[in-house]
Amino acid sequence: MTETLERGALDEPRLIAETGLAARVAYIVEPALADLGYRLVRVRISGLDGCTVQVMAERPDGTMQIEDCEAASRALSPVLDVADPLDRSYRLEMSSPGIDRPLVRRSDFERHVGREVKVEMASAIDGRRRFRGPLTGVDGQSVRVHIEGPSGEPREAALPIEQMLEAKLVLTDELIAESLRRGKTEERQARDLRDARRKNRTSSRKPVHAGRTPTQQPGLSRQDGD
Repeated sequence: MTETLERGALDEPRLIAETGLAARVAYIVEPALADLGYRLVRVRISGLDGCTVQVMAERPDGTMQIEDCEAASRALSPVLDVADPLDRSYRLEMSSPGIDRPLVRRSDFERHVGREVKVEMASAIDGRRRFRGPLTGVDGQSVRVHIEGPSGEPREAALPIEQMLEAKLVLTDELIAESLRRGKTEERQARDLRDARRKNRTSSRKPVHAGRTPTQQPGLSRQDGD
């Protein structure tokens, strides 16, 4: 049951995606990440350090530890080397979505209803392209954001997800506090898992009989004077 749910989460499409060269990189890395059990969040190409390709990914539950980033980086490097999507040298940077994460799938918006978001649309809606306010709900392929009208009156804006250029959480004190609590919980769970694996390895070792070194075979012994 859990594997089925995770598979479904991995297969959920991104409704906000890249364009141009970043889209070409995303096309290459997304299936490779899925094979490892990760979901692509975003690809961004910048001029940092000459050229940096930032690949943002996560597990279906939204987590992404340092070990995950290292494993994903090792897997993606040869894939990108073969595909060679860029005509210049670049530095690959793997990262988690971060606290003020991008929202790219319908489930991202559903998970963060009640949070403050920033949205930029591809074309104007009611005379504006940028919106900021609490995310109040998800209806089909649109989201509702609580905003102030032209005269300062409160109202809700219905924003189609597929028409968004970018959507992300706003970094607030509440969001930071929740992230710290979640990080401590994940760290404790990871430590418990490492301890359990260590105990399993210890208990699976066969004891060495007294008087016999690990390299000696049963029934064979060296005789004095041989």
